[in-house]
Amino acid sequence: MNRIAPDPAKSLLLTIDVQLDFTAIGAPAEIPGTAAAVPNMVRLLHAFRAAGRPIAHMVRLYKEDGSNVDLCRRDRVAGGWKVVGPGSPGSQLVPELVPSGTELDAPTLLNGHPQRIGDDEWIFYKPRWGAFYQTALEAMLPGWGVNTLVVCGCNFPNCPRTSIYEASERDLRVMLIDDAMSGVYEQGRKELENIGVTISTTDDCLRWLCP
Repeated sequence: MNRIAPDPAKSLLLTIDVQLDFTAIGAPAEIPGTAAAVPNMVRLLHAFRAAGRPIAHMVRLYKEDGSNVDLCRRDRVAGGWKVVGPGSPGSQLVPELVPSGTELDAPTLLNGHPQRIGDDEWIFYKPRWGAFYQTALEAMLPGWGVNTLVVCGCNFPNCPRTSIYEASERDLRVMLIDDAMSGVYEQGRKELENIGVTISTTDDCLRWLCP
């Protein structure tokens, strides 16, 4: 019995922080490499929707007074740094990733409730780095029959890596899509493999999901 092998029939696609302020070229908090990874994220999303598997989009929202922001950024946001403000254009998910016309429902998200945008496709606000910290994600996984997370998105060293370790703590199987994630580096890959994470490409993931 392989306890760490990802299971396509019990998988969920997790996108992390693919918002315009972090992704668009020249944006105030642009993470290099994220825009280039978006086409592969889109391919994954199309495949998971076609396979009828659930999708969770994690987002950040920084209140203008900085009250809900990580301590390391709080003073900067309170001082006027305009990034992923609730209701702002830059807070929105990259349009290619979501159904046409989708906009974040900031009040609902900030109150801790997920926003449904499709059949088993949801947006979650996360107040810190990890996808499981003070979010409803973990509580919803059993209803979806999920034991495997397929992870793509923005800035591996911060939120994606934290989310992956949180998933491992919950005995979930994890697959990182290397070419659909910005900021991945070789030592990080080795560290994830050491805790049983599968490193994959988009092409290999699509073959795995729909053989």
